[in-house]
Amino acid sequence: MILRNLTLLAGALLVAPSAARADDWPQWMGPKRDNVWSETGILDKFPAGGPKVAWRTPVAGGYAGPAVSGGLVYVTDYVTAADVKIPNFDRKEFSGTERVLCLDQKTGKEKWKHEYPVKYAISYPAGPRCTPTVHDGKVYTLGAEGNLICFEAAGGKVVWEKELKKEYKTKSALWGFAAHPLVDGKKLVTLVGGEGSHVVAFDKDTGKEIWKAGTQPEQGYSPVLITEAAGQRQMIVAGTKSVYAVDPDTGKELWKEDFAVDNGCIVMTPVRSGDHLFVGGYHSKSMVLKLKSDKPGAEVVWKNKKGMGLSPVNVQPFLKDGVLYGYDDSGNMFAVELPSGKHLWEAEGPVAHEPKGSETAFIVKNGDRFFFFAETGHLVIGKLTPKGYEEIDRAKVLDQTNSAFGRKVVWCAPAYADKKAYIRNDKEIICVDLAK
Repeated sequence: MILRNLTLLAGALLVAPSAARADDWPQWMGPKRDNVWSETGILDKFPAGGPKVAWRTPVAGGYAGPAVSGGLVYVTDYVTAADVKIPNFDRKEFSGTERVLCLDQKTGKEKWKHEYPVKYAISYPAGPRCTPTVHDGKVYTLGAEGNLICFEAAGGKVVWEKELKKEYKTKSALWGFAAHPLVDGKKLVTLVGGEGSHVVAFDKDTGKEIWKAGTQPEQGYSPVLITEAAGQRQMIVAGTKSVYAVDPDTGKELWKEDFAVDNGCIVMTPVRSGDHLFVGGYHSKSMVLKLKSDKPGAEVVWKNKKGMGLSPVNVQPFLKDGVLYGYDDSGNMFAVELPSGKHLWEAEGPVAHEPKGSETAFIVKNGDRFFFFAETGHLVIGKLTPKGYEEIDRAKVLDQTNSAFGRKVVWCAPAYADKKAYIRNDKEIICVDLAK
């Protein structure tokens, strides 16, 4: 057990930016990509009237959460005169400008901005999806139509950039490029698409391709997971027709398991629990694999069993003590025992309304409780246990500026740093003070 825990810890450290401070949130899901906010001195309940908003800064549309590092806040958006509230599964072409904004962490004032014209032809076209990745003095952004850019973090100078669709002769998935780039050593890794280039590793300093691997019908949306099994580092990639592993240093395929999901929609990063991997996607599709210990490989424990598992679409599920907590495409929150896939409970959770489909509340652990940012614009404090969801407090902090399934929503993951939350919608980004 000790050896297993050390292996898992090593896997977590592999994706943690070495330059990140304890009070930074330099990438999607935080310093270690585990949705754990480690700061102490955080309030237990909200003050009367809600938490204090330290600053507000106007932004345009987008689903991309902010990143916070080195006293700066990075966020991306999309400026267009077009009506972006189109039906859920439709594509419509229109033009606009994607922007990368760098703000002062203390004041919200703009430090630098980069913008470029982009024609969108995706569903849910409000704006970019990917949280910026900040590492060793550089920031990396991935736009909804595949514009991958590396900047100098402090001043905004472009170091290198790529148009992935053009270079790899691919097209955007229905819901755009959404797999948050990951820094691994000297490499920047993300899903690209195209023949033999489903996942690509670039030199993080020059943009030069180091390796490419995999062929899938389209790139999909799932950020990769790096872990260790059978004495070897493995990069787990969830595609639209299969889940497979490659050597993170060379891109060589190590194993592959068929796993087809409706609309190619796996949004979550695969989750590891002990020797098992969980992957779930749209429309009641989920699977548990057991990693082999003698050589790289995996075997199916169960796949697509009715009434088991979880089908996340917007929310990365959170693993705690062998139980997976998360929202399902049905709109309810579930607690799922792993590796069995058994449902321990089902509830509305912090969204707190009757499910209509794809309800969303982003989950971050702080101490022995959780902070949730719900699609209703509420910041919620609560607890998750195998027995149920317990709400402690909630406060409305942002308006719902978008829509989905006939209701108003805000679907943007916050960043937590310096005892504050940094949260955006399609009109503004705010800094909320959460110090005790």
